[in-house]
Amino acid sequence: MPSPVPPTRFLPKDIYPSVDIGTCSSPLSKHSFGSTLQVPTQRLQGKVTSRLWSSVIYWKELHCVQPIGSGGFGSVYKAKYLGETVALKKVKKCTKNKLASRQSFWAELNAAHLRHRNVVRVIAATTCMPTDFGDESSIGTIMMEYVGKRNLHQIIYGCVEEPLAPDRWITCSLDIAHGLQFLHSHMIMHLDIKPANVLVSSEDECKIADFGCSVQLNTKREASDVVPLSHAGGTYTHRAPELLKGEEISDKSDIFSFGITMWQLMTREQPYLGDRQHVIYAVVAQNLRPKVEDQAIFQSEQGRDCKTLLSRCWAADSQCRFSAQELITQLENLRAKL
Repeated sequence: MPSPVPPTRFLPKDIYPSVDIGTCSSPLSKHSFGSTLQVPTQRLQGKVTSRLWSSVIYWKELHCVQPIGSGGFGSVYKAKYLGETVALKKVKKCTKNKLASRQSFWAELNAAHLRHRNVVRVIAATTCMPTDFGDESSIGTIMMEYVGKRNLHQIIYGCVEEPLAPDRWITCSLDIAHGLQFLHSHMIMHLDIKPANVLVSSEDECKIADFGCSVQLNTKREASDVVPLSHAGGTYTHRAPELLKGEEISDKSDIFSFGITMWQLMTREQPYLGDRQHVIYAVVAQNLRPKVEDQAIFQSEQGRDCKTLLSRCWAADSQCRFSAQELITQLENLRAKL
């Protein structure tokens, strides 16, 4: 199944000329016998590498496959692969919009050639699946590092309430901001930052996941050849007003979503209540934002600093929002005051 998105969207220039795209391979494919999976044994922090993923999954090397989650996107499994614990994401085809499903699958690979401690690492991706694993409703499979079963949404709203003291939510916020700064430095806009898309490791380290709505901009900071239909998707409660209006994509759209996510970490509340269309209209036309007035957590000196920070993150004018690097500086200052 060829991708509707040009291969150059995902491949470094030094690899693209040797790409051999077959009917059952992703745009990441190299010659099948020349593509070797490499599972790094140490964390590569902030380093760009382009040959740490593979377009081939050796299914016979996959063992102990256990389902750990499912949703509208498909299913996620935990497995052993070549001695490593990995996560497998089987992406489901949307019967209503097959093109959007395929574009979402390829968008998942926008950051496949990048490595950072706060971004979930892609190991392999393929549309070739054995009959006992794939089915007609599947587009393909993405193999990723196994971070764990927890995400920030579960930590914030879980039945068993975990402590979220200021030092913890600031650290979580910093992890997300570092991940965003790295992605933005490589012109990748996530466009669906929210607690459910931030995985939390056993060491309590946060990693950005789920790139199905992501877009890679070119060096002129314009959308590359094809903008996925998922540009109109995402999660409306966290989506920047300019995206709700179908306007220009930028890194500042992720900063808006970050602000909503940080507010959730601080308050453990839902950002909005009410009908979806009403909320979207109010965010765009009436500058609706999560409640900060009369909230006890925003009354202290630290709380007032956070209130100012959040108001900048979700400013209606995207130019008034922080960059990810500025956000890191602000959060470091907050942590220094603890």
